[in-house]
Parts: sequence; structure tokens; C-alpha cells
Amino acid sequence: MRNTDSSSTRLLRDLNLIEEYSPRVFVSRSESVSHVEETPWHQHQSGQLVLPLTGVVTCFIEDKMWLVPPRCAVWIPSMVSHSNQISANADVCMLLVAQAELTMPDYACTLTVTPLLRELVIHLATQTLDYEPGSATDRLVTVLLDQLVALEREEFAFPIPEHPVLKRLAFALLAKPNEKRTLKGWANDFAMSERTLARMIKRHVQLTFGQWRAHLHIVLALQKLAHGTPVQTISEELGYESVSAFITFFKKALGKSPRQYRLERWGF
Repeated sequence: MRNTDSSSTRLLRDLNLIEEYSPRVFVSRSESVSHVEETPWHQHQSGQLVLPLTGVVTCFIEDKMWLVPPRCAVWIPSMVSHSNQISANADVCMLLVAQAELTMPDYACTLTVTPLLRELVIHLATQTLDYEPGSATDRLVTVLLDQLVALEREEFAFPIPEHPVLKRLAFALLAKPNEKRTLKGWANDFAMSERTLARMIKRHVQLTFGQWRAHLHIVLALQKLAHGTPVQTISEELGYESVSAFITFFKKALGKSPRQYRLERWGF
């Protein structure tokens, strides 16, 4: 099913169709208009797979923000509160899996999408929901579910705490990831001591400030790598003094260079 309705309209329509037909898997494909769209916070009985074909989807899932680049998808478990933000002119497939069919993890995760799964999802988006058990469409659904469970899992998530100070800090880091301000500088901005802010971050994020910011850089670097952004450009956008410094940082975090990671994960 393909359309250009607003995100909120699509959400209500999809949930109504699921209630009416009770399919094992429901796939909706939609192209956004020329502006960013965002669904309101919601949850549902079905598990959900968000798969961008073009553009970028940002999923806010509980206390984390997930960046979903091309060649990846994000899995949202049943009854987990979330909101999806779709970039302008994006082409996105939303796949809802009936609770009885759920063999996926009960936690959110990023999945590396295979060409086979991608084409299965695109094809099922064109099919009607009233397919019979044992039909060709039903058999493809079985293949899709088998493929879904086998996908490699990753994490493109950045923790965003509910604490108002830390939420402001998180969005400031997201807005300007090349910002080199020290923890002391941020503490001054929030009119508190460096020690107080450090303890606050450790308590709510379970990371030090340096680890939190480094985690953001990895998340953003992986998103940009999946888009095909040159390593030199990524290094500059994240504020590293040299591309070699960025490569050293990346390799220390993930055990391989950015180019090696991209080649092994996405084949280019």
C-alpha cells in the first residue's frame, strides 16, 4: 500500500486496517512530501520495522534517538512508546508484525537489511491484506519473517535522558557535533559545577561525558558512512583535527577502519 498522506493519517489508517484484516505482516510504503514529517508518540500491539528506501528516518524510542540510514532498518518491539521523524522527500516502508508472529528481540535495535529482505518488503507493500493462508503472498510472508530474524543487529542509538538539563545538552551536541567545548564549559552554561554535571551524566546516561560524546560521533559516523559520505568529510563534520585522528578513534571503538567497516557491512 503506497500513498503520500500525512504521517498521523497513515498511522491511524494502518492500525485500523490491521484491526480489520488481522494480517500476519502488514507493509505500508509511503513517500513524504517536501517537508519533515513526524508521528505523535504512540505504541501498538504489533512489532514494527522501519525501513527507509531513500532519505533518513529518526526514531525516538523511549529514552534514545535512533538514526536509520539507508541499507538499515530499526526494530521497535510491541508496546514500546516511540515517534518516527521522516526526512523530506523520503521513501519509507513501515512493516507491522502481528504479536503472534513475533520472534524478534524485545528491545529496539538497528538491523542491517539484505537485498532479499528489502525486495520482499517492497513487494509485500503492493499486496492486498485479504490474502489466504497458504497463498503465494502468505508463503512470502513466511520467508520474510525467517529473513528478519537472521538479520545482523547493530545500534545507531544516542541516549537522550529525560532530565531537562541533559536533554538540552544532548540536543546541543546533536546540533553541533563538532563542538569542542569541555565539560567545564558546558557546566558554566548550565550554571553548575563541573563535578555536578559529570555526576548527573554518569547517573542518567551510565557514561562519562567523553564517552557519551564519543558514542554520538560513532552513531553519526555510521549513518554518514551508510550514505556513502567520504571519510575525510565525516572527519571534518565531526570536528577532528585530521582524518587519521578520526580513523584512529573509529578503529579503537569498532575494531576496524571506516572503509573496512563500510565494505564488510554494506559492500561498497
